Amino acid sequence: MASTYTTNLRLTKQGDGENPNSWGQILNDGVISLADEAIAGYTTISIGSAATVNLTANDGADDQSRSAFLEIKGSIGTAATSIFLVIPNKSKSYSILNKVSANVTSNVVMMRVAGNTGVTINRSSTLFQHVVCDGTSVYNVNQSDATFGSLAVTGDTAIGGNVSIGGTFLTTGAVKLNSNVSISGGLAVTGTVTLNGATALNGVVSIGSAIKSFFTTIADAASIVMNLNTGNQFVVTLGANRTLAAPSNLAAGQTGHIYVYQDGTGSRTLAYNTVFQFAGGAVPVLTTTAAAVDLLVFSVRATNKVDAVLLNDFDR
Repeated sequence: MASTYTTNLRLTKQGDGENPNSWGQILNDGVISLADEAIAGYTTISIGSAATVNLTANDGADDQSRSAFLEIKGSIGTAATSIFLVIPNKSKSYSILNKVSANVTSNVVMMRVAGNTGVTINRSSTLFQHVVCDGTSVYNVNQSDATFGSLAVTGDTAIGGNVSIGGTFLTTGAVKLNSNVSISGGLAVTGTVTLNGATALNGVVSIGSAIKSFFTTIADAASIVMNLNTGNQFVVTLGANRTLAAPSNLAAGQTGHIYVYQDGTGSRTLAYNTVFQFAGGAVPVLTTTAAAVDLLVFSVRATNKVDAVLLNDFDR
């Protein structure tokens, strides 16, 4: 009986009565060596101008697509926008280092099974990308920017995508986050943290130093709107009689304030949307002298109730 081969890794399955007195060589070359390649093999793939690169797949013999680790190198050039790295329609995982150079940012390398959905392999000189093929499609293992264990960072970290951390995040350097952050575990930071997006902290936050926020300047208009997703501290200079509209993106428990400046002319008045609630129901009046400064402090009690107090006539 002739040898057959395993479905995914193409290892040799010795047939009954085949190769008498030489079975050990078949086991070594067709099974053990190939299993070693599948678990720890490192193969370099060179690409050029061809739009498709088919990785070799050989039953019972060395090939490219069996290796655990693939390094892609070469240059895409201008002949093709995308290079497709085609793998067999077998379930397998790969760790890939894409060192390919490209003339333009639109040049990409994609791994896929022929005729099916694939993934872009990001270019990096040091970072491997881990993907899994289910026999039809290829998927990123890290499909989102998510960390579910502990994450320790000793240098500066800049993150442009969303971050979800289910464990503890420890850093001794500066952290700058330009998108949304959701943390359900502990957050310990001994450096500087700059958050330009929305931040949701569902655990306990302990801060041993100062919290610094920045003023958001509101453009003068007939109806003045504070967007509470952009900040908590606002500044506006009145150029005429105005109305303070209901803030957008109200969230119960949020607090803040708005400095209200009179322009060089003065005598500007400010009316209030009914969402604003004042003690005793008395609507406060601005200081109307030229260049006067008043401070409206507020606390969001509900999405339709903003409790506020106006403090008058600060020295400008």
